[in-house]
Parts: sequence; structure tokens; C-alpha cells
Amino acid sequence: MGGEQKLTGPDLAAGIALAELRDGAMLVGHAHGEAVLLARRGEEIFAVGATCTHYSGPLGEGLLVDGTVRCPWHHACFDLRTGAAVRAPALNPVACYEVETKGGSVRVGARKPERQPPALDAKAPERIVIVGAGAAGHAAAEMLRREGYRGRLTMISADAAPPVDRPNLSKDYLAGNAPEEWIPLRPVEFFVEHDIELMLEARVRSLDTKEREVVLADGRKQTYDKLLLATGAEPIKLDLRGAELPHVHYLRTLADSRSIIAAAATARRAVIVGASFIGLEVAASLRARKLEVHVVAPDAVPLGKVMGPELGGFIRKVHEEHGVTFHLGTKPKSIEAEAVTLENGEKLAAELVVIGVGVKPAVDLAEKAGLALDRGVVVNEFLETSAADVFAAGDIARWPDPHSGERLRVEHWVVAQRQGQIAARNMLGRRETFEAVPFFWSAHYDVGINYVGHASAWERTEVEGSFDDRNAAVRFIKDGKTVALATIYRDRESLEFERELERR
Repeated sequence: MGGEQKLTGPDLAAGIALAELRDGAMLVGHAHGEAVLLARRGEEIFAVGATCTHYSGPLGEGLLVDGTVRCPWHHACFDLRTGAAVRAPALNPVACYEVETKGGSVRVGARKPERQPPALDAKAPERIVIVGAGAAGHAAAEMLRREGYRGRLTMISADAAPPVDRPNLSKDYLAGNAPEEWIPLRPVEFFVEHDIELMLEARVRSLDTKEREVVLADGRKQTYDKLLLATGAEPIKLDLRGAELPHVHYLRTLADSRSIIAAAATARRAVIVGASFIGLEVAASLRARKLEVHVVAPDAVPLGKVMGPELGGFIRKVHEEHGVTFHLGTKPKSIEAEAVTLENGEKLAAELVVIGVGVKPAVDLAEKAGLALDRGVVVNEFLETSAADVFAAGDIARWPDPHSGERLRVEHWVVAQRQGQIAARNMLGRRETFEAVPFFWSAHYDVGINYVGHASAWERTEVEGSFDDRNAAVRFIKDGKTVALATIYRDRESLEFERELERR
């Protein structure tokens, strides 16, 4: 996704002076017709592809952490020794090259073969079932195969589409700037080639943890040795007169996004109910399609409860500059065929209505199975639930976060993917604790926001830089410490704060 980096810098196949690469530094050049990143850690020198395999971010502008390099855009992480994508959102490795140092110079040699999955011992489970094919479920399935798991692997999804890049459904895809081929995380052939049984449009009716089986709505049963619950979240539906009308939409799936795109083709005016991230991203996307857009929300400041008043006020300003009209401090009273009536008596003409007032964790299956719940499915540091051999990851999981000291449940794409990856390894007996720092990103026209950490509450905020110059950071401070950081085009600072939280 995105264009490939142009070849710049020195020809690393021809070689450079070793003195040009100091300890802890990176240098981007090219070798064999490809952009290559050269990195030095003490006496070791590594050479890997310079372009992130997620959205083509420039790894040379990222951060070296131990034996890895982290992408500045969305914090994907790659192993310098193997090129492996060790942390989401990147799923594919970068190329890895031989390095030769001789006579005070260093040169990049041939590309190394891709790392082969390790051999698993006989204790690996014979049968693993994943319920859900969103960020967590899909990342878990891929990681199981990458880790050498060769047992039977089934992923059950109620959706009609294979796993998709959900963040794009409200951003570039909805705006008409991303082609259809960007949206699937993998082609259907991938699941066949990797022997992943993908059951689409299949709903799970019940989970029996004693018999170790899931029962589908049509009566079919799937037994398991290990199970991952990754049922995600579902949009909160408004109990509102007219909410069932055909021009009223929610956005969660690819089908939802396609329906909104189809409706936008003939609509002139849209009302977005809710100033959530989804609501505002939809507003930006519909403005890109030249619709008149109104946003209705009870908040005084859009996203103020999450981003604080300063950044929330700036986001409102950005949307207003692009023609969005806000109606804050009020709610919709009813929806009619071509209008939305507000509680304050105002009536907004609309041929398209999108409701984005948040989501709730899909925990019905877990609740009926008797798993421990607390505003989500309770898991330990290994992402194990209260039932033996049943794990949970993604939007439903409430885990003990070592950085905040709280139990968290967040609805972040990257967090869900990373939890799926850790759960996969733990289903294979690794016993790895989930310690990743929460991270998400949001996009509004030309403004990209990265958010690291978690601040359910804070005492004050500190703003650095200039919002108008698209160069700013907001620190959320509690008990004298920065617990979260939101940045606008300060990618390096975002990465460094992530590392700071890890070291704490």
C-alpha cells in the first residue's frame, strides 16, 4: 500500500566506509535495485529492506531498539537479523541481506533466504479453533503457521468477507482513494496455501468448555485442544425512531463500507451521528466525495474525552475548514426519510445517515459459556481466560496492563493484532506475557494522529509545538508522569515515547 521508495543514497553493494556508520545509527541506500537500510549495533552491522511492508513507511526514519527497527508511521517492528515482522501491524517480512566488512569498508551482499518456521515438539495441540476473523483472529492464525504449527487450524467468521484491513474502511477506501485490492489482508488463496480452514458466514451458537467444542448456528460442531475467542466488537445501535430506515448505516464491515459508498453516489447531504473516531473519519471521507456533511453529538468538544480539549478543538477546526458543520451539545430525536430532527428542535436535511456512537465488546458467547467477565472477557498476562485452554484477544479482552497498572480493554487495531500474535504463541506453550504499549492512529484529511499509551483519566495536558503547522504533541499527565502521548507528524517522538513506557 502506497508507493515504493525511490532509490536514494549510496550504492551499498559497492560499499561504503565503515566510519560513515556510527554505532546506533542507520543509513538508507540501495543494493541490487532495492532500497536497503544499513544499521549498526556495536560491532554488528545489519542490512534489511528500507520500506515497511505495512503501508510502505520509511524505516530509515524509524527507531532502532535492541535488535529491531520500528516503523515511524504505525510502529511495526522488524528483526534486523532475519527481516521478520515481529510485531504488527506489518505481517510480511522485509528482505534481509548478507553484510561483509573488510578493510575499513562495509558492503551489502546477496539477499538471505527467508527464515523457515521452527520445528515444534510433539506437545503442540492437534486442533486449534479461532472464533473471529478480525485483527486478532487473523493475526493469530498467521502467527501459528509462522511459528511452525502444522495441526488442524480453523478460523470461524460470521462475516461474508475474508479478513480485511478494517482501519481503511472508514479512511481511504471510503473516501475513494484506496483501490479494492488494498482491502483484503490476504487473498483467499493464502488461506488455502497455508492450510487455514476459513469458515465464512458461520455463526457460533455456543461454546462448551468441558467438552471442548463450539457449536455453530446450523448445528455443526468443531472440537478444539486450544481455542481463541476473538469475537471483536459491534456497533452500539441507537433506540431511535427511524433508525431502521434503509438510508441509515453503521460501519463495521466491508459490506457496511460498500453500502455507504453506494448510498453516497446519489446522496447530496449526510448526517453523521456521533463525533467518535469512526464518525469523524466517515465525515472526512464523505467530504472527499463532495457531500454536504453535518455531525451531531452531545459532546462540547469532538473527541475531547479521549484527546483533550486542545486537540479535540483542533480536530473540529480541521473538519470545519473542510466544510463540515457541527451540531454539538444535542442528540438526534428522530430520523425521517430525508431529514434528521434534533432534540433542540433543529431539522437537518439528509439522504444519508451514518451512526457512529461507539462499539461494545461482543461477549455474548463468552458470557453463555461462563467465562469471567468485567466489561469484557477477563484474561491474565498470557491472555488466558478463566476456562482452561481458552484464550481471548482483541476488542473483547480486558488484560492487566503493566504500564498503567490498570486492567484495560481498548478497541485498537494494532493492539488486537499484537494480542492475537501473543495468544498464538502461548497456545503453543511459549508463556509470553502481553506487554505491548497501546497504540492507535487516526486520519482526518491531511492530519494524521498517533496515540501511544493509555489515559483513561488525566490531571492536565501539555501541548508542545503548533497544531496549525501540523507539528505538535499533547502529553497527558497523571501523578506527575506522562501516561499517554498524541502526536501530529512527530513520528520519531511517538516511537521514543513508546520505548520510554516499555522501559518504565
